[in-house]
Amino acid sequence: MVKDIEYRYELKFVISQSTAELLKKQLRNVMYLDSHSVSEEYSYDIRSIYFDDIYASAYREKVNGEEYRAKYRIRMYNNDPSVISLECKHKDENMTYKESCRISREVTEALLNRQYVRINSKNSFMNRFLADAISRNLVPSVIVDYRRLAFTYPVSEVRITFDEDLHSGRYSTDFFNKDINTIAMYPEGVCVMEVKCNEYIPQHILAILNSVPKLRQAVSKFAICRSIK
Repeated sequence: MVKDIEYRYELKFVISQSTAELLKKQLRNVMYLDSHSVSEEYSYDIRSIYFDDIYASAYREKVNGEEYRAKYRIRMYNNDPSVISLECKHKDENMTYKESCRISREVTEALLNRQYVRINSKNSFMNRFLADAISRNLVPSVIVDYRRLAFTYPVSEVRITFDEDLHSGRYSTDFFNKDINTIAMYPEGVCVMEVKCNEYIPQHILAILNSVPKLRQAVSKFAICRSIK
């Protein structure tokens, strides 16, 4: 049976640290911390490595504002190689959806070394990635690091995240080395807030979000980190 695609709304804002702290304080009273959070101060550190082809198609599609696009990435939390996933983030006009599957460190290393023919999988998403990777000659293109605080709410599966300390590992694909040289992509005191939901944002949460000035932006941490020459 083919799983139904679960589309979600996704809004992104670049806000100041002071605005972020005010919103965090208010949202703590009406939402829940992500169940995987390591502390009250932040949920987890995220490292992703994105794939692209020799023409930088994924990057150019984002920069050009293509309404339909997709990009593959491998993601790890808190530098823990026991929790790694292969993902594909899809943009379909104003909606998004994500496909993913868990992978081992050994499979991750094979993918990063482009040893695609070594992987024998029964997972349909993995096999689709392998077919794309071989036919399009996909290669690891950029490491993206940041720290996230995430709030959740069960109605409409609302999720609000605050991403800080965004760094680009543009010149390295050493995914498991937490000490690689990275470049800060925002001045200190800048935060990216993402708001996601299935259908709508409950009024009491919307009232909190509307209580502060903010500007919606088409933020892509991948494109920002990939833009370094």
